[in-house]
Amino acid sequence: MNEKEKMLSGQLYNAGVEKLIADREKCKCLCHNYNLLAPDKTDERKAILKQILGKTGDTFLIEQNFWCDYGYNIEIGENFYVNHNCVMLDCAKITFGDNVFIAPNCGFYTAGHPLDAETRNSGLEFAKPIKVGNNVWIGGGVTVLPDVTIGDNVVIGAGSVVSKSIPSNTVAVGNPCRVIKKI
Repeated sequence: MNEKEKMLSGQLYNAGVEKLIADREKCKCLCHNYNLLAPDKTDERKAILKQILGKTGDTFLIEQNFWCDYGYNIEIGENFYVNHNCVMLDCAKITFGDNVFIAPNCGFYTAGHPLDAETRNSGLEFAKPIKVGNNVWIGGGVTVLPDVTIGDNVVIGAGSVVSKSIPSNTVAVGNPCRVIKKI
């Protein structure tokens, strides 16, 4: 199994191999070009995002600045909106449903590192997927960590750190993020 296959399967892998470095470099160049476009260049912006992302719907907008590692591991549904300054570390899949709205300064991080210092210092890391359902609103400054699923019809309050999965039809807030009421 090569390092990319290990990465995508959630095993420990070495992100410093040539293939993964090249994939990240290609994606970062596309993100850089995207972030430099004028806001009124909507067709050009959409075309670059379609090159970056693994799957898109027809109706979506990601405001600049936007950064991701690989891009091909990100799938977005219809009517998808991300406000400014979003970072997606997509070493594993990040999947968004339809009608997802993300406020500014949010991060979605599939990457993780071993707790054991010797293993961590050897350069090995792991990645676990993130899945966000349909009709989800994520408030400003939210961080979503590896191996989290956010169900359908969920509101995540601003500033939350989502370290565990959140069930459908709920409002969740805090650090750590927890359900405070059902919708």
